[in-house]
Amino acid sequence: MRMGATTMRDDYDFSQGQRGKFFRKDAVLDLPVYLDAEVRDYLSARAKAKGVNLGKLVNELLKRDIELIEVAK
Repeated sequence: MRMGATTMRDDYDFSQGQRGKFFRKDAVLDLPVYLDAEVRDYLSARAKAKGVNLGKLVNELLKRDIELIEVAK
C-alpha cells in the first residue's frame, strides 16, 4: 500500500444518496489543454510580447486556423 492511500471497503451504503443531486444540464466543462514545453515557452513569450495572456493568444491562433480550415473545405 502506498503512503496516504486508503483501502476500499467491501460494502458502501448508498441508500440515502440522491441521484442527480449535483447534475446541471447547462454545466460547461472546461478541460485542461497541455502544451509541449517548447510550444508553451514559445507561445508564452509571444503572449508576453503582445501584452496578452497565454489563453487569449492560443484562442486567437486556433480561431485563425479554424477559419483557414473552413475556407479550404
